[in-house]
Amino acid sequence: PSGLYNIFVIADNCTDNTAQICRRLGCIVFERNDEKLIGKGYALHYLFEQLHKEARWANYLPDAYIVLDADNVIKPDYISEMNKVFDRGYEMITSYRNSKNIGKNWISAGYGYWFMHESRHLNNSRMMLGTSCAISGTGFLISRRLVEKYDNWSFFTLTEDIQCSTTYALDGGRVGYCPTAEFFDEQPETLRQSYRQRERWAKGFYQVFGKYGRSLICKCFKRFACYDVLTTIFPALMVTLTLFVSLPIVMAIGGIMGDMALVAYAGATLLKSLLKYYLIMLIMSILVVITERKKIHCSTKRKVLHIFTFPFFMFTYIPISVTALFKKVKWKPIYHSGNMSLSDIVSCED
Repeated sequence: PSGLYNIFVIADNCTDNTAQICRRLGCIVFERNDEKLIGKGYALHYLFEQLHKEARWANYLPDAYIVLDADNVIKPDYISEMNKVFDRGYEMITSYRNSKNIGKNWISAGYGYWFMHESRHLNNSRMMLGTSCAISGTGFLISRRLVEKYDNWSFFTLTEDIQCSTTYALDGGRVGYCPTAEFFDEQPETLRQSYRQRERWAKGFYQVFGKYGRSLICKCFKRFACYDVLTTIFPALMVTLTLFVSLPIVMAIGGIMGDMALVAYAGATLLKSLLKYYLIMLIMSILVVITERKKIHCSTKRKVLHIFTFPFFMFTYIPISVTALFKKVKWKPIYHSGNMSLSDIVSCED
């Protein structure tokens, strides 16, 4: 019932009329202006600090918070479905992440297929096995008790969601998953915007690994959730990158030495490695389309086409991971343009 929840809006460094419009719509708005501490983690921390430390908000405090980004669209039963899993005792819950613009191009489809894979094939499996899932960016629930326990959301890395999931796993907690709570996220549509966003994610993974890697290694033999998180944030892509960089060097050395057998061997090994990587990603995208075809809101032609472009989207993570390793990455806003309602999204079929 609408009387049992409030909508809090963090107007974070806004230069438009966001705050005024949201207040007119009945939201409780907190305006934050800080150009030094930039990022979602700081914005959430600011909101929770205000709510939990000022007595005037005592009557507004809920049992749990659902965190959504401004561009998200939720199904009508989203809150009630999340509440069902919350009532089962889970204090942190992730939901089914779909995409508004999945059929726009190969970049937005790459995001969409990955998030569907993460929801259906990873988090759903974790939930079935009774281990911990992971929150991812947006579309998640966290209890007020946990927010207060973690000092009003004191997670400030570039991937504050992964940092939270990691901390909770180390504490022995289990993140739940609600497959029936579906929301739609808008994905970047240009390679430049996508590169910037995923470079931040890659840097954030390095930050979390550097901060918690040792603790996860120590506990991964005791808790599967710690092992699971460790395999997620471990920079394994660097091993792949080493292979892709070292083999061309070997080919060049072989060419200089006149050893054509070495050149042929290194070239064949490189080609096989690239082909294996492509086939693994191809199988993943085929599984997504088979299991989630009814939720992929675009034409059949595009569904099939993006099966084959998905591996190329994943290939772009290789240069992203390299630049993120050496570059000083800062949080930057991602441009969103798709003003789509739920009916607009689901009508994007054949």
